[in-house]
Amino acid sequence: MECEHLYDEEKGDPASGFAPGTRWDEIPDDWACPICGAPKSFFKLVSE
Repeated sequence: MECEHLYDEEKGDPASGFAPGTRWDEIPDDWACPICGAPKSFFKLVSE
């Protein structure tokens, strides 16, 4: 299973309580994807 969720630090994730500008490393380790429920450790950092 692959999730298509992308966390954009510039946009944040207001629905999860993360304001725009919140860096990925500031997201708690117990965060779970709002789409598929996968843990933060499932995701990897991608650069543009």
